[in-house]
Amino acid sequence: MRQGNLGIQKIDWLTVLLYFSLAILGWLNIYAAVYDEAHSNILDFTQRYGKQLLWIGTSVLIIIFLFILDGSVFQTLAYPIYGLSMLSLLAVLFFGKEIAGARSWFVIGGFSLQPSEFAKFATALALAAFLGKPERNLSSWRTKIVAFGIILLPAILIVPQPDPGSGLVYFSLILVLYREGLSSSYIIAGISIAVLFLLSLLIPILYLQLILAAVALIIIFLGRKVRGFWLRVTAILAVALVLVNSVDYAFNNILEDRHRNRINILLGKAHDPKGIGYNTTQSMIAIGSGGWSGKGYLQGTQTKFDFVPEQSTDFIFCTVGEEWGFLGSALLIVLFSLLFFRLVHLAERQKSSFARAYAYAVVSILFFHFSINIAMTIGLAPVIGIPLPFFSYGGSSLWGFTFLLFILIKLDSYRWQTL
Repeated sequence: MRQGNLGIQKIDWLTVLLYFSLAILGWLNIYAAVYDEAHSNILDFTQRYGKQLLWIGTSVLIIIFLFILDGSVFQTLAYPIYGLSMLSLLAVLFFGKEIAGARSWFVIGGFSLQPSEFAKFATALALAAFLGKPERNLSSWRTKIVAFGIILLPAILIVPQPDPGSGLVYFSLILVLYREGLSSSYIIAGISIAVLFLLSLLIPILYLQLILAAVALIIIFLGRKVRGFWLRVTAILAVALVLVNSVDYAFNNILEDRHRNRINILLGKAHDPKGIGYNTTQSMIAIGSGGWSGKGYLQGTQTKFDFVPEQSTDFIFCTVGEEWGFLGSALLIVLFSLLFFRLVHLAERQKSSFARAYAYAVVSILFFHFSINIAMTIGLAPVIGIPLPFFSYGGSSLWGFTFLLFILIKLDSYRWQTL
């Protein structure tokens, strides 16, 4: 038996409230970030805050549209949506407009659209649809290869734009596979790869190779009585050595200078506070200057005098830190934390594997954006162009995140039914 199309009484209104709280707070802080006495009207649609209000208004239309749809349509159309999204990512490489050094946008008249923002919910749907089939078993190599393929394809298409930050988002979906039964050894392997990646950037390659060989010999010696143990260790060592050399090659020959410089500054291998490290330096100054309770709304000096570039987009958290201080920053983090806890609760109460996998994909993507964006602004992560969900300026990102979240809310309203 199907519920009515809208099913308003079954909507999780707490999650809806958290969404609009973040969107409205974001809009107010975008106004503060670009505030100019010559354009002080908060409803001035020629300014970023006016445009963001339009994006919020159109997002309401998206929400109504999603609520009207039958809950089963998302699983039915998951693969076609994913296919169209991948085609758009491919097309933007050839027909997109280059903005800020990346060919990531379709521009039609005065309207621009970033397909990578919509690929997130499309990939989440496709992965959930694949894992939601009763016959899927993540102990099967075929299932693992297809699942990893669904995750990696958009990342492979996005990185050449170049937009490595958006490409990295998809790796957070490995947490979905873990929740659905992937062995923890893959998570350990992923962490080991990340550690090797960092070590290969901090330690000369020759020294790192010698260290890996020494560790492998010690492990083989300690486990020499276990049959075939040395073969497994040798295989792991070979993979590690290939990875180390691949990272070195990719870092020096594939990444652009700006990306290499940002990573080197983060790792302490370079110091350029007036060049490539300017954004992060000014960001930390702005946040630190806010103190305990902030300078007051529209009173931020770092904000007013444009010391932090992209302050309404990637560095919107600076405005919060400067004008609202530690208390305002903590409140924002609490709101996001409440949203994440609520989404995990929604994920665990789903009756279908499809809805549960999709819910964890939503949590993974949003948490990655939240943690990396704030880490960028306080100097704990390289600047990789990751917006703060529902908060940063941008129509494509707000629409993409709205689709991502409200598809889950709609699925949750159908949780007692078989989709």
